[in-house]
Amino acid sequence: MESKGNLSEIQNQEHAILNINGETVLEIENARLVKKLDQKERENAVLLSLSNSIASIRNKLDLFDVIDLKLKKLFDFDDFVICLINDDQETHSAFIYNQKEDFLKTAGIAPESSKKYTLDDGMCRAMISSEKPIVFNVEEVLKWDDAPAWLSFWHNKGIKEMIGLKMVDRSACIGFFYLYTKNTNSLSNIYFDLLQGISLQISIAISNILANEKIEQQLLEINAYKQKLEDEKSYLQEEIQYKYNHTEIIGQSKSLKDIFHLVEAVAATDSTVLITGETGTGKELIARALHNSSLRSNELMVKINCAAIPASLAESELFGHEKGSFTGATERRIGKFELAHNGTLFLDEIGELSLELQVKLLRALQEKEIERIGGRDVIKTNVRIIAATNRNLLKEVEKGSFRSDLYYRLNVFPIPIPPLRDRLDDIPHLTAFFIERISKKTGRQVNAISKSALNKLMLYPWPGNVRELEHLIERSILLTSGNILKEIHLPKTDRNEAINNTDEQKIKSIHENERDHILSVLKRCKGKISGIGGAAEILNIPATTLNSKIKKFKIKREHILNK
Repeated sequence: MESKGNLSEIQNQEHAILNINGETVLEIENARLVKKLDQKERENAVLLSLSNSIASIRNKLDLFDVIDLKLKKLFDFDDFVICLINDDQETHSAFIYNQKEDFLKTAGIAPESSKKYTLDDGMCRAMISSEKPIVFNVEEVLKWDDAPAWLSFWHNKGIKEMIGLKMVDRSACIGFFYLYTKNTNSLSNIYFDLLQGISLQISIAISNILANEKIEQQLLEINAYKQKLEDEKSYLQEEIQYKYNHTEIIGQSKSLKDIFHLVEAVAATDSTVLITGETGTGKELIARALHNSSLRSNELMVKINCAAIPASLAESELFGHEKGSFTGATERRIGKFELAHNGTLFLDEIGELSLELQVKLLRALQEKEIERIGGRDVIKTNVRIIAATNRNLLKEVEKGSFRSDLYYRLNVFPIPIPPLRDRLDDIPHLTAFFIERISKKTGRQVNAISKSALNKLMLYPWPGNVRELEHLIERSILLTSGNILKEIHLPKTDRNEAINNTDEQKIKSIHENERDHILSVLKRCKGKISGIGGAAEILNIPATTLNSKIKKFKIKREHILNK
């Protein structure tokens, strides 16, 4: 009986132990379930927060913060990089990276870097073909023949494992998302679906960022284009107001035809042209003819008169300035170089530039790039240069007031414009043109010029050239009362003084003065005696009388040709 009692007691004790153990197992299982549910709720909360955050992302920095702060609540990782496939579809480069590290110097994969990596390596091929994340053991991958070049960098930083997955947009792979850890077996397979869902959300965010960047770039381009249109409008309005009013180049002289030949030879090229000639000879007209006959004729020809702007503002006029770059710079302004991009820049009176600005101009011509005053960016320019001057630049070079290197850079294709006194044949044509145009402008009915008035024009030395002729015709029209211009109101100048600048002149006899006067007219007419524009017509004497005087004064052909 005693043994039976002991057996019963033992059985009761075993049963009690089983009950205790059963309760313990149940409690543990319940605790596990509660912990799992808490983890799931935490994951769902993080995913919801992540989704909401991603929906509002507009730039790379926001996306970086979301990944670095929120994603680390779900996964244990040390670093991350997002790489995008480039437009060539053969390489990829960093889009977002861990900005706490200076990768530009150490790894060469910062987005500012132009470094690109091939897609033709084992890791990229594996991720492109896989629908799930892939865990890479860094040491194992480094043994591959086609291990990526950048992997050693991460290995040296202590990274042992990489979780890589592709980024997808519209079913196409657009890049890769890497999580780097210093541990092994850091990610269980149960998290793969979760991580893949996160990658899809990040892919959407990247697409939004790229679209936003494209829109911002387009807005910048639109604003820049609007600003350029405003600047061009302002410039063209100034041109209309102040422009020299010749609309055509008038004349039939041989010297003018020679100039036309030079214009035709160089107009269609981008060669730099240097136009030289006295004040008022029409250098700007030749510049416009060059531009209008060039391949840039649909773009602007921008003019800057180097003699008309203060030296302190010349650099700003040429190259522009940023807001606040100097006192009075209340807004950004683009210079004439930028305004003339893809067109022609006409530098009138180039000989007036200071030596300091000549250096900067030379650099702009050689490097084809400029910098605004106060700006940091280098601006590429595509400008055809036409320069003009009434100075002898070679003499200015000898005096040290003009740089020789700039002179030779400008003097690629010189076009010299002769003064009006050397193209007398053009005076009748120019006079007729100015009479017609000025009469319409002033409302006068003048439509012709008398022979005697024209002769006066042919004898005048024209120190102001075509511009002086235009203004003189306008003044004479305003002072006339009929429809024929009979009187020309020439300035009261001594003709000999205009031609000969010596301080002392020999007192000549009437005989000598008459001979010199006839010889001077013959030279201007290039030996032509009779007919329209001949010396006899200008002197208002019969051709037979002129021939007699030529014999009387023993004027020979060599005297006429000798200038």
